Amino acid sequence: MSNSRVERIQATINTALQPDFLDIIDDSQAHAGDPGAQNGAGHYVVSIVSKQFVGCSMVQRHRLVYDALASFMPTEIHALRIKALTPDEKALKA
Repeated sequence: MSNSRVERIQATINTALQPDFLDIIDDSQAHAGDPGAQNGAGHYVVSIVSKQFVGCSMVQRHRLVYDALASFMPTEIHALRIKALTPDEKALKA
């Protein structure tokens, strides 16, 4: 289930934000006792690099990701940790 969910999350983000880089980690097993996990919703870490983040604050970047994934909340995604960078920021960290 989570593999296909990760694939659907990835496809949704790809369509909405056309990232240069996208990595999604299903961290749900580390939160097995969490009330949200008991209902089948997962915990995910999203690392994303997108030109759409240029000129955006970190809050605006996170909002773009949350808006893209709104249909997954809260039934499929209980928690989301986001690392959002512009291509230039990613190049500086490399």
